[in-house]
Amino acid sequence: MVPIVNLEYGRDLVMIAVIFSGAAFVWAGWAQERPPKGVLWRIVLVLLQLIGLAILAFGIPIAVQNWETPTALATASAALVWYIVVFWLEVVAIVGFSIYFVKTGRGALIAPLVLTVVGLHFVPLAFVFAQWILLIAAVLLTAGGVAAAFLPQRIAAPSFWSGILAAPILLVLAGVSLAAGISAFG
Repeated sequence: MVPIVNLEYGRDLVMIAVIFSGAAFVWAGWAQERPPKGVLWRIVLVLLQLIGLAILAFGIPIAVQNWETPTALATASAALVWYIVVFWLEVVAIVGFSIYFVKTGRGALIAPLVLTVVGLHFVPLAFVFAQWILLIAAVLLTAGGVAAAFLPQRIAAPSFWSGILAAPILLVLAGVSLAAGISAFG
């Protein structure tokens, strides 16, 4: 059985936690656009944001303290090149599809689009980083993005559905990554 985290790259795991917790904060914020009526959902979204900030605040110093430890993104490595290529393909896809959605009057679908593309980009990054937890992120976030496009807009904006699905996924995976990263430095 292949472990979902590669403890050889503890720094990468901590950085995954930092990035995922920051992303959870952003997704929960974007979900504030038009949540279902009532204050409960806004409270839930703020709690998700606070959890994201807490993981972020805890993880950044750990990443900084262990910055000189091994990483899959060594300078001039194939992994670094692939990371850059995947990142720019993701940006081009998001910008291109967003422009298309705005021009065709479907701008409300930008959040599910972004979540889907972000989810998909974790497939190659799982191989770049040799961190299989990124495949879990890929499957769950992509499914969340697709689902958010079809959930009822009369109840809430697609951005709400995207954020309320993405933020908890990202926080759980951030917590797992942070704990594994810390144990790697043990």
